[in-house]
Amino acid sequence: MRLYRTTNGPVIERDESFVSLDHDWDAIFRHPDPGGLLSGARGTRVGPPTPLAPLGSQEVWAAGVTYEVSREARMDEAAEAGHADVYDRVYDAARPELFFKATRRTAVGPGEAVRIRRDASWNVPEPELTLAITSSGTIFGFTIGNDMSSRDIEGENPLYLPQAKVYDGSCALGPAIVLGDPPTSAAIELTIARNSVVVFHGGTNTSRIRRSFDELVGFLFRDNSFPDGCLLMTGCGVVPDAEFTLEPADVVTITIDGAGSLRNHVVQAIRD
Repeated sequence: MRLYRTTNGPVIERDESFVSLDHDWDAIFRHPDPGGLLSGARGTRVGPPTPLAPLGSQEVWAAGVTYEVSREARMDEAAEAGHADVYDRVYDAARPELFFKATRRTAVGPGEAVRIRRDASWNVPEPELTLAITSSGTIFGFTIGNDMSSRDIEGENPLYLPQAKVYDGSCALGPAIVLGDPPTSAAIELTIARNSVVVFHGGTNTSRIRRSFDELVGFLFRDNSFPDGCLLMTGCGVVPDAEFTLEPADVVTITIDGAGSLRNHVVQAIRD
């Protein structure tokens, strides 16, 4: 089953049909068993929905340096500033790196524009399996996430990570939440097109994530409450070459086995 958020409320896809539900989006995340709640839910049959970001009052968080390739990339970008060992240590540490990423106001859905900062010169998308989590800390599904990042800002100083990661249009999610256990082995592919020509293509597999999903969620919920649930990006295992940076009008497509594809175009933040 897949759960879509639309302008007319939640829509569930099951048995090759779409049903519009009379449910509050946030209440689904507050329910102890969203899959059970929705499996027998009745509603009105509708056509294929136009999905929004699958995000209501939930916060979006992210895990960093969970793939070895991410550790290597972060070490490379921070080497000149002398901070490379920070990322090497966190990869092997008992405590994972977790950071706040977005709210509904700053996140976008399928077909919408992701942004690159106007004060950054090295910008990349980061394709990530993203967990849907109830208010009690139970993983009930997964979706696709794009953790847009300004590598030059983060590489200058690790303390600048919020500025490199958190800004308007820095997060894309969708197209739907797939209800059920997230895949521990699923292919992730990233394609970037410029003027209809592919300028980057790469892939990884969720089996390469160093930490378990339960471990990441357990740390996230330590002394932190999410009354309406949350979403958690699980890290990036596809990193373009150091010479690559996004440009306005690029088209970013992320595909994850079992979750479909998330496509967004790139724009630059408009100066005041």
